[in-house]
Amino acid sequence: MFDTIWYNSLNRPPLAPASYVFAPAWTMLYILMGISLLIYSLTKTDRKKRSGYLLFFAQLILNLIWTPIFFILKNIALALVAIIFLDISVFFNIKEFYKISRIAAILLVPYLIWILFATYLNAGYFALN
Repeated sequence: MFDTIWYNSLNRPPLAPASYVFAPAWTMLYILMGISLLIYSLTKTDRKKRSGYLLFFAQLILNLIWTPIFFILKNIALALVAIIFLDISVFFNIKEFYKISRIAAILLVPYLIWILFATYLNAGYFALN
């Protein structure tokens, strides 16, 4: 599915982690995202939750489309645009979840930090290749 020969041929930006780091990192992040969504869903409130759900699923879709853009289409520039939109949507998702549950919002912070780092990496690949 992924062209590892192409990816391994790219000039890597400084601080690019080894490939084996990504699977455990993403596993933990998806677990935290799932727990966050569960807490958000179960928190009783008089506030409407629709915008929180919309933001959560919008960022999830952006997250899921980044990989094929980068690895299958090999379009580093478009992937950079997608991940910047992902950064913005996760930021607003955290703000919206915070209105309902601080814990649900805090659980998304490691995800935001990771994708901001991924944005740096994507920009680095774009600049170097």
